[in-house]
Formats: sequence, C-alpha cells, structure tokens
Amino acid sequence: MARKFDTKVQYLKYKVLREVARQAWNDTLLEKVMDIPKIIVPGKVPTMRCCVYKERAILAERVKIAMGGNPDNPNVIEVIDIACDECPAAGYDVTDSCRGCLAHRCEDVCKRGAISFDHNHEAHIDKTKCVECGQCAKVCPFSAIVNRKRPCQNACKIKAISINEENAASIDNEKCNSCGSCVYQCPFGAIMDKSYILNVIDLLKKSEHGRSYKVYAVVAPSISSQFTYAKLGQVITGLKSLGFHTVVEAALGADMVAQEESKELAKKGFLTSSCCSAFVSYIKSAFPELTPFISHNLSPMATIAKYIKQTTENSKVVFIGPCTAKKMEVQLDSVKPYVDAALTFEELQALFDSRDLDITELEEGVLDNASYYGRIFARSGGLSEAVAQGLREQNLDDFLLVPIVCNGIEECRMALLKKSKNMLDANFIEGMSCIGGCIGGAGCLTHGEKNKAEVDKYGREAYEKTIEDAVSVLKATL
Repeated sequence: MARKFDTKVQYLKYKVLREVARQAWNDTLLEKVMDIPKIIVPGKVPTMRCCVYKERAILAERVKIAMGGNPDNPNVIEVIDIACDECPAAGYDVTDSCRGCLAHRCEDVCKRGAISFDHNHEAHIDKTKCVECGQCAKVCPFSAIVNRKRPCQNACKIKAISINEENAASIDNEKCNSCGSCVYQCPFGAIMDKSYILNVIDLLKKSEHGRSYKVYAVVAPSISSQFTYAKLGQVITGLKSLGFHTVVEAALGADMVAQEESKELAKKGFLTSSCCSAFVSYIKSAFPELTPFISHNLSPMATIAKYIKQTTENSKVVFIGPCTAKKMEVQLDSVKPYVDAALTFEELQALFDSRDLDITELEEGVLDNASYYGRIFARSGGLSEAVAQGLREQNLDDFLLVPIVCNGIEECRMALLKKSKNMLDANFIEGMSCIGGCIGGAGCLTHGEKNKAEVDKYGREAYEKTIEDAVSVLKATL
C-alpha cells in the first residue's frame, strides 16, 4: 500500500483515515474510536517514536483530526503539539564550522549584542537578544552560522507559521491560506488537514437508505495524474461502487469559467484568476487593495456544483481533488449552498480501502466530456491557455491577452507586488498557490514532473475540442 504514496507520513495519515472510515461504515466508530491507535500499532514495540504510549497518544490526536478536528479552530490546518517536538529550535545557530577567528565580523555586525565568545574564541548566539536579522550569517567567512528554519516554516512562503513558547509550530490563521504545504513537508506529520470524510460517508449511507437525494462526485482534472496503479476509468467505477450516483468532471466547470472569465477580462481590462482558493485568500489577506481585481467567477468546483444544484433536484455534491484549501472554500457563504463536502485524493484512497475495494479489478467507467482546455486547468499555465481560447471562440481577439503565469505562491507575491506598485506588464494574473498548479496540491497521492505529462495526455483525450462544445453538451445532458 505504501507504494501509492510519496512518503511514509502520508501512509500513516491514510491508515488513520482508513480505520476511521471503516468503523464509520460499520456504525462502530463511537465504540471503537479509542481502539484505533492500537489497531494501527498493535504490538508493544514502537515503530516511529520513543515509546509505544507516546505513539498511540499522537495517533489518538490524528484520529480526532480525521473525525473533523477542533471545532473551535476555523482553519482546516491543525498542529498536533505533542508530535511537534523533534525539530531543533528555529533561528540562527553557530555550527562546528566556527574557527574562532580573530576578525569577529559577526560580533561587529550584530546591533543587538547577541554574539559572545567562549574561551576557545568560538561564537555563541544569545537567543533572548537575537532578532534573526541574519547579518551575522552573511559576514561569516566560514559560513559557520546557519538559519535552522523548520521544514514547516520553509514550506510556508507567506510566513504564517511561527514557533510558540512550547517549541511547537503555531499557525496564524489570519495569514494562512490553507494551502497545506506545511502538511506535506512536515517530516513528522505534526501538521494535518482536518478531514470531513465522516460527513461524506453519512451522505452516502443516507442516500443508500432511501433518502430522496443523489450524491454527485465532482472530481478535479488532476485526478488524471493520481491513482497511477489503476486506470482512470476504474477510479470512476470505484466512486460509483462507493455509492456516488454520478461522477462529473470539475473540468466542465473550468470550461464554464474560461468562457465567462475571458469575457470579464475583455470588459474590465485586468483580472486576477479566481480558480485557486488559496491564491484568492492570499490576495485578500496580503494585498487587500487588489481584491476588486479578483475575477467574480466562482471556482470551477463551485461553478459546476452550482449548475448541478440548479438543474438537479435533491442533489448533494462532494468535491474530490488535490487541495486542502478547498475545504475552506466550501465553507464560504458564496460556495456553501453548492458544495456539501470536499475530500482529497488521500481521503478517497482511504475510502476505497475502508470498503475493501480493489479498483484494479473493476471495469472502466467514463467521465463526462470536458474540453482539452478545461482539463489542463490542473497544471500551471493551463488557465491562461483556456482564457486565450475563450477569447478566440467568442470573437474577442481584439483584446490583447498579456498573462503572467505564477507557479507557486512566491511568484504570485511578486506579481501582486508589482501590480500594487503599477509596475506589472500584464493584464491577467494566473495565480496557483502550489508549485506546478493543482498537480502539486498537498492532498495528492503523488507529486512530480510526470504529473504534468499525465494531465496534458488526459486533456488531449477530450472528446470535445472546444470550450463552447463542452459547455453546450453539458447544458444539453446534465
């Protein structure tokens, strides 16, 4: 099973989700919840921690997050404090490379008097005085002073993570855009995204037991790069085996967005994209003055979900994709009426295995026919290509599209900064918080360059060759 994931941390997270889901299907969760840590670590010998008791205590916290987490914390990203104790204290440290030189440039440049020397003339940094300006590290001729940022801090490019008094990671919810980079990069799995897998199981069970609604699965186009051990059509059949009535491509929503966003761009003259909810959240928190430039279109997920709800009575919609930030998006007042829950690909794998579904043995189902352009929304640059196509199809060629494709939140920050200073030579910002776009999302089973090729291949297999064709067929059939 581990071969289906990038890391052992993902595998551990999956095992917790699988057991929580298994007990939920069997209606035994309440009576078995305390036993799940023992199910995962059955023996008396610890597999990851100093002792089996601490390991199980941490697993118990993982179970809580798998069941929805702390209801008092509005963020979907949570820190497990007792698991966050193995990383060294963050900040600047002097390493063994210090030669005790006579120059003492580090001391001269420190304006806080934080550097002193022992009897061997080796430097030491007083953490109570250090403000982490980094000047000492810059002037050290031996590169003996290093900044020991924790993996989560390195992963968070918007500086939403700090270290609290207990030496554990602390997330600033006002800054955090819930992208999940810290979740994926934490080597101890001490940061997790809340799961709403129980909500989805409840929806599916009730629909099976005579409730008068049908549950639709809206799958992100990046699904084409996941579940590589099986065929995509088998994943679709697996979803229906779980109880989903219909599986719909979010790429159809992307086609609808591309069509409308191209018109909006031509009319207004400048836009930032609205597809990546983490990017939109970042604009609102870090560049609020640019909020009026955000496209007024809902994301592809919300767009297709809205269409389903408006055209199908008694329908429920579950989004399945690579993104932890979507779990925050579905809580927005503008999206909540259309999407009932959001799952990641990690959670979908846990759902399959909680029902002992071997999808490699299933027949191949078929997805709806989105266009090539809707499907390539999954990777960086795809949205800009789709908007360009939308302009062509709607005879808006007179508008000269000058896009800037921002691959990751750091590139997003630079583009937004230039726009805020009227220095940006572009009229459309495609913002993707994750490197590579959606194929780099924290909720993916696997990450890597090959995922882009899989998405492009999936796009080329699209039956509908234009955005207009895809939207027209959708409106005629769904």
